[in-house]
Amino acid sequence: MMRFLLSSLATLILAVPPYAGTARAADDCANAQDQATMNACAGKAFDAADKKLNDAYRQIEGRLKDNAAAKRLLVDAQRAWVAFRDAECNFQGGPPADAGSMYPMVVASCQASLTNNRLKDLQGYLNCKDADTDCPVPAAR
Repeated sequence: MMRFLLSSLATLILAVPPYAGTARAADDCANAQDQATMNACAGKAFDAADKKLNDAYRQIEGRLKDNAAAKRLLVDAQRAWVAFRDAECNFQGGPPADAGSMYPMVVASCQASLTNNRLKDLQGYLNCKDADTDCPVPAAR
């Protein structure tokens, strides 16, 4: 029984993102004064950016529903971009042991920034006109 409880506790701890802090502390990101709160706030910023990116991505997928080849290219591009984003942000964060308690904040801040940049790209695709020959996404109907 004790082994099961310890195993469950370890699983729960590992399931929590490294930037997660107390909800109360993360509510006041503008006045964050401790590293745990700054980590949580950076994580919240990344989560918000990622949600917007996923919404834009789904809209593009919807516009490409009748073009399987273009949709496959979108999936490939997005997977490559996610791999790049994560590798770049891990590089910016440096080895976790060297960065210490700031590591989650640095990585999440980088992820939020690059995600917001990618969001601008996807939003540009969503705002293409039919006459845009260099746009891979058809205009909304």
